Amino acid sequence: MGIIPRLATVVFVIALPVFLVTANIRFLSGEVRLYERGFREYDAEKATGIRLAELDRAAAEIIAYFENDAGTLRILVTEDGEEVSLFNARETEHMSDVKTLMRLVFRLNEISLAVVITYMAARYLWAREASIRMLAREALIAFGWAGAVLGGLAVVALMGFDALWTRFHEIAFRNDLWRLDPDTDHLIQMFPEAFWEETALFVAVMTLAEVLLIAGIAAAYLVVTRERALAVEPVAEGEYQPAVNS
Repeated sequence: MGIIPRLATVVFVIALPVFLVTANIRFLSGEVRLYERGFREYDAEKATGIRLAELDRAAAEIIAYFENDAGTLRILVTEDGEEVSLFNARETEHMSDVKTLMRLVFRLNEISLAVVITYMAARYLWAREASIRMLAREALIAFGWAGAVLGGLAVVALMGFDALWTRFHEIAFRNDLWRLDPDTDHLIQMFPEAFWEETALFVAVMTLAEVLLIAGIAAAYLVVTRERALAVEPVAEGEYQPAVNS
């Protein structure tokens, strides 16, 4: 195998789990029911002093903001009988940073999907049966390293999600706008740390379920085609002949 095919395999092994994780993050970030559930579970109405109907509408506007070209998030709500901005200047600027991060996740999702589809198509269209088996092995390898990484993060999270969450913000953002006051800032009142801990768990469980499903299919394919693969031995690169029984 030449350097280019090897490089392509490495990129595929990395792209497959990246696609699953980013796809799940993208799905949940656009799922308004997740936001609404969080508002009710963590009593955002009491924390913010804003009616749930207003908060639910704000959630829909936040989702739209992640997808549209608006540079600034401006949401008006009724508070104490007056129409005011839901977020202050610091929160609004932080949401701009969050949008940049979400756009990066969206692009990674699209690029990783393109890589996975292109690689699988190349394996299927231009290779023989042996390469389909290799594709199954590569999928298992991809999920092996991804599982190790996710497992490590899970252990760290169990030891203290708050420390992991703080470290994430320190890496993801170049400023400290994310350091909000739960007594005065609506953004953290609407989305407390417990909400993000639960959301991270959702992403992990969804990804694990997908990994187990695809890995199970790949493993089953390898088992089912094992005897047929053993009946064909490689003679030279790109050539095959039936094995002779002694």
